Amino acid sequence: MQYRRLGKSSLVVSAEGLGCMGMSEFYGETDEQESVATIQAALERGVIFLDTADMYGMGKNEELVGRAIAARRHEVILATKFGNVRGTEGAFLGVNGRPEYVQQACEASLRRLRVSTIDLYYQHRVDPNVPIEETVGAMGRLVEQGKVRYLGLSEAGEQTIRRAHRTHPITALQTEYSLWTRDPEQSILPACRELGIGFVPYSPLGRGFLTGRFQTQEDLSAKDFRKFSPRFQEENLRQNWRIVEGIQQIAAEKACTPAQLALAWVLAKGEDLVPIPGTKRRKYLDENIRALDVALSAAELKRLEEIAPLGITAGTRYPEQHMRAIGI
Repeated sequence: MQYRRLGKSSLVVSAEGLGCMGMSEFYGETDEQESVATIQAALERGVIFLDTADMYGMGKNEELVGRAIAARRHEVILATKFGNVRGTEGAFLGVNGRPEYVQQACEASLRRLRVSTIDLYYQHRVDPNVPIEETVGAMGRLVEQGKVRYLGLSEAGEQTIRRAHRTHPITALQTEYSLWTRDPEQSILPACRELGIGFVPYSPLGRGFLTGRFQTQEDLSAKDFRKFSPRFQEENLRQNWRIVEGIQQIAAEKACTPAQLALAWVLAKGEDLVPIPGTKRRKYLDENIRALDVALSAAELKRLEEIAPLGITAGTRYPEQHMRAIGI
């Protein structure tokens, strides 16, 4: 395994992390036994950077991760998030960044994870009704209390990142980034590099689309939230498939899988990037790890970026109501 430092902090993580969201919700059927085995296999292979959130499975994902790492806590760099609030039936109720909620959410996550300290604590979405200085100030107090080691933001806008970083050092920004989501290149990634903030791309495989596994909506199960995602609607899928065809061609030339090529592209965009591809199965974990062995020349990077230039993807990343919470 290779390792990378997040920004200018002292936090060193595996060059690839593991996104655990799908182990509990959103991507069809779940299998807790296989998920726990996948987390433990990741640790055996040196993938020590685990990512979860309190909203995934309404706390069940944190509990699953806690069980999986119970005997190996010392090996793990553990990241979780707060801020997205859900009702008891799963409905999304909005974003909460109030200082008192920050404290409550952290303590609840610590209990579910069965740990005394969270290594990297993100605000999952920015609360537009609470000044970021107040939210990050409360997060900073968690560091003082020893409950959190480092702070992060997720899907925050450039000015919010700057204001937050002035309040307390921000170690990492987590945002969607892949060959079909290159928007961060415009202002977010440059700002992170200017400030010395690490960049953690989630969904580096385009929610699985760049692997070539989903050509039509019929390839998605009834419980898969991608059925309702704008980019996975039939007309948009047809347009976006051209990106996959280009990736498949280059992957065949390099004798790797499309998934490995798409991940290799993200990894090649800078040593300050640490992608966290999500999977709930060991076979895909192993495939993703082997992306670290795929070297890309400048000419190959250029070809990939010509196949998937900024703005080519049809459809927004989320439905309209969820897009309003991004980039604040």
